[in-house]
Amino acid sequence: MTKDPESDPKPGGVAAVERAFAILNAFQPGDASLPLNELARRTGMYKSTILRLIATLVQEHCIVRLDDGSYQLGSMLLHWGGLYQAALRLDDHVPPILRRLAQETGEGASFFTREGSLRVCLFRVDSSRSVRDHVHTGDLLPLDKGAAGRVLAGFDRALVDPSQFPPQPLIATVGEREPDIAAIAAPVFGPQGSLRGALAISGPAMRFSIDLVPGMSQALLKAASELTRRLGGDSTLLDRAESINMISRPAP
Repeated sequence: MTKDPESDPKPGGVAAVERAFAILNAFQPGDASLPLNELARRTGMYKSTILRLIATLVQEHCIVRLDDGSYQLGSMLLHWGGLYQAALRLDDHVPPILRRLAQETGEGASFFTREGSLRVCLFRVDSSRSVRDHVHTGDLLPLDKGAAGRVLAGFDRALVDPSQFPPQPLIATVGEREPDIAAIAAPVFGPQGSLRGALAISGPAMRFSIDLVPGMSQALLKAASELTRRLGGDSTLLDRAESINMISRPAP
């Protein structure tokens, strides 16, 4: 029997609001519309509960009831999305994530975007260690060298067909841009799969050891996923990725 969560709200939450969001969250990429039976299956709610809630969601243009009796997301969600995008500023979201990433990994954390055949460092938080990689906000660096450059060149739909994207989102390099400097980078996506930038950690290669790299890469994946969601992108690729275990130097 379907277990209706109506009597079991999350601690501190408002049950009716949580159930309304559960209905909206039942829609997944590729769903043009959903019948009542499928909404009940995905949410675990009784149909009677869904119908009561949907009446309000329809009234507020969050859900639309089609002629065949199925439901689809309404125009109010697009309106809210437009408001969010209009108010979105990288300055509000990137620096806090970089600070946390630098603290968790002990290495410098940077956010790069592409500028033609180069990449520019838009935000940077240095490592607290005296020996570190020296990258500064505003630096222009090669697009074809370094982990962040490879991410920007490899995951940009303007340059590469998505079918040709690298097999996994983490890219690591040693000594490509500067001798004895290692880096790990991951893409940050925005709406419609757009590439908003590359999130990277970098520092002396001797500190990117086999014992530390898995934790570093996991922290980077988590940060890139969170930033992607904040910027309105789909974080599925990052959420499903596995951390890397080591960074190999290129053959001489």
